Amino acid sequence: MVISSINTQPFSRILDQLNNYNLESDQLLILSGIPWEIYADLLQYLGDSPLFRVIYDQGILQIMSPSSRHEIDKENIGILLETYLLEMGIRFYSLGSTTWRSHHVKKGIEADKSYCFGQRKDLPDLAIEVVITSGGINTLTIYQALAIPEVWFWQNRRLKVHSLVNGTYTESNQSKLLPNLDLDLLTSYIEWDEPFDAVLEFKKKIKKID
Repeated sequence: MVISSINTQPFSRILDQLNNYNLESDQLLILSGIPWEIYADLLQYLGDSPLFRVIYDQGILQIMSPSSRHEIDKENIGILLETYLLEMGIRFYSLGSTTWRSHHVKKGIEADKSYCFGQRKDLPDLAIEVVITSGGINTLTIYQALAIPEVWFWQNRRLKVHSLVNGTYTESNQSKLLPNLDLDLLTSYIEWDEPFDAVLEFKKKIKKID
């Protein structure tokens, strides 16, 4: 992990920092004193690039280069969750790694995975974060400011659920959005070497429970 804190600098110098990234491992680049307009310009410049994940919190800009481990875990969680939703007949909309932001609160974040349930909405019902590198911006405060109902964190082989209650997140062992989902069961399949086999086994267990 590489973390550097740098005062306000031109957009071109931020791009120079990105060019020096080692894309083979998770790294954090943290810049302070960055105006909202520079953040918005950076998002437009990067577009849908999978190489960088950008977070903004009231002048603090954090850029991460996700590792292959991060991406594998993210995709495995997504396919397991979507398997459950399909098996249970729960209508969902996968919003992927969409950037959620608000100029009003000067905060923005790109979730690893995000979903709406029942119908499309302006903001997701669920955001999922895979945490490989510690430190940096407290992403939960950003989700709280954006009023995202539920956030899951996958960290140290554990899935932590945070549900928004009266404007504050409370940690729980169970999802309030999906109360019948056995999160321990889902978690047990995230790190399987063969995701295809993991999904098949997970589906069998779901049917038995149902």
